Amino acid sequence: MGPESALPCSPEFESSEQYVESLLDFIGSSELLHTLCGGVHVLDFFTRKPDLYSLVIAPEWRSFFKEHDIMDILDLLMREDLGKFSQQADFWREGPVPPESLLRYIKQIRKLSLRREHTPIHRKDEHGANGPKTSHTLARQVAVGMNIKKIHEVDNLCRYLDKLTTEYAESRHSELTHLVDFGAGQNYLGRALASEPYNKNVIALESRAHNIEGARNWDVLAKLAPKQQIMRNKKEWRIQQQAMAAEQGISEKELQKLDLKGERESQAGVPAEEETAQATLKISNSGVGSIQYVEHYIKDGDLSKVVPQIVDQDAVREKVSDDITATRSEAPTSKQIPDNFIEGNLQIDDSIKAQDPRLLVISLHSCGNLVHHGIRSLLLNPSVSAVALVGCCYNLISERLGPPTYKIPSLRTDHPRLAETAAACDPHGFPMSSRLCNEDTTTGKGLRLNITARMMAVQAPQNWGKKDSESFFKRHFYRALLQRIFMDKSIIQAPEPVDVENNNGSPLGWSAGGGTAPIILGSLRKSCYVSFVAYVRGALEKLVNDPERGDLFKERMAIMTDEEINNYEETFAERGKELSVVWSLMAFSAGVIEAAIVVDRWLFLKEQDEVADAWVEPVFEFKHSPRNLIVVGIKK
Repeated sequence: MGPESALPCSPEFESSEQYVESLLDFIGSSELLHTLCGGVHVLDFFTRKPDLYSLVIAPEWRSFFKEHDIMDILDLLMREDLGKFSQQADFWREGPVPPESLLRYIKQIRKLSLRREHTPIHRKDEHGANGPKTSHTLARQVAVGMNIKKIHEVDNLCRYLDKLTTEYAESRHSELTHLVDFGAGQNYLGRALASEPYNKNVIALESRAHNIEGARNWDVLAKLAPKQQIMRNKKEWRIQQQAMAAEQGISEKELQKLDLKGERESQAGVPAEEETAQATLKISNSGVGSIQYVEHYIKDGDLSKVVPQIVDQDAVREKVSDDITATRSEAPTSKQIPDNFIEGNLQIDDSIKAQDPRLLVISLHSCGNLVHHGIRSLLLNPSVSAVALVGCCYNLISERLGPPTYKIPSLRTDHPRLAETAAACDPHGFPMSSRLCNEDTTTGKGLRLNITARMMAVQAPQNWGKKDSESFFKRHFYRALLQRIFMDKSIIQAPEPVDVENNNGSPLGWSAGGGTAPIILGSLRKSCYVSFVAYVRGALEKLVNDPERGDLFKERMAIMTDEEINNYEETFAERGKELSVVWSLMAFSAGVIEAAIVVDRWLFLKEQDEVADAWVEPVFEFKHSPRNLIVVGIKK
């Protein structure tokens, strides 16, 4: 089972172990990588003296970047054939050739970043022939509610999981009985897996009641579940609604909103220890696949409160009996009761029963620690036989080796929001593996990734085009320039200047100093990015309502004229490209950070005696879904 290589690393490495050693050695020793991934932030770009660009980027690199367009620089980082530079050449794209030190750094990052090329899996039709390569296997009614990206992800992951379960059954002579989706959300993936042609039995775990309710509605729209029909005397019901609204002094529409809100709050207020016991059973695709919704807050990988619902028939019968009784009280039609609800003995379709359940835990872009919980479920639950998880949102992962350093010492800030979590030490966080916990680095024992490094790891610079690049480069420039205004108006303190002459031997000329405190701005309207004046005015609309510093913003910035704001943009305009260069280097370098996060999960599985095999491979096209690496673990 699994690909030829356990990790999708460069063919330059003879083995996965050789790749891991090289990866950890580079991350643990590269000062420049530490700087670009976790050491700097664009908010500090225009507030430091000497300027951040001069401190971070070597002089020969700055000379090269000055002579080339930013899109050419992006091509050099990610797409250009670097072999051409081995020949003696004086020019590249009507400018100087890149310095040798820059080429070495680019080659190293490319070499250590995991390969992301995806090979599609083509299902065979009933005659054994491969279907059209351009078509997807999702029926139109199953794909309802999905955008193009989601269709691509669900379709390809369904094919992959179908292949995985088939190979598991062939190699173990025993089939996986259920697929447990960690964080099912609207259950797009589970709905597709339970439908033709896959017909899987899916347990959809979700902590939010309104998501489960929304998923049920999609089931109805997809024609996988009957629409609940309530028959009532409309005239009498309307009179009751009008009387209740009049009694409360509100309109009928407002009364309906309150009723809905109260229902959701009562569902959300179920105590944690009772959540699973009160879970809702929902069967779709009678006689084929099935979906069982379980409202459960996942705090770790323990599924001891979930698994009994699959095998405890007494509990299931009681729940089904209650559901049918409640449904009948509303005078249903015969179409309301699914075919797999057999009257009399209230049996459940055999497709969801299992005396000896063997579970495959799955997830599609589970945020933060949810992937860690899924991986640990393989060890904590005897009934879990395998895991196959696609993660995302690395910035939401907690840190295990606390206290975390949100910025490297030379740029650390004492901002209270960061100080509040500085002592956090979460056993469920990164890193998972003993290998990374005990790795020797220049900053001490154990590999740590701060919040800035993890946020950069979710970037996808390979997908940046000219138009969208210009758009978010402008956004970064405006935000960094606004931070400069905050400093000039004494809303935030200026960072301590760096003593370049007494830099304690640092190759980048850094010594003690701090960045400016971040101010949470959030998103702004699209119209705010028409000009810097519009951006500042739009930001002030939000900031003047800040409960702590709103009056300060109003006093010191509301009086700024358009001319004064324009002067800032004109003064720093030439340095906008410098910010774009640094941001591009940060995003490009962070491919190594994502590799470290994914490799850590794989290493954790390899370290466990209970695990027979583990691997990582791409399951989506990177251009559609950059977080395209799945981590698979198979229990002995």
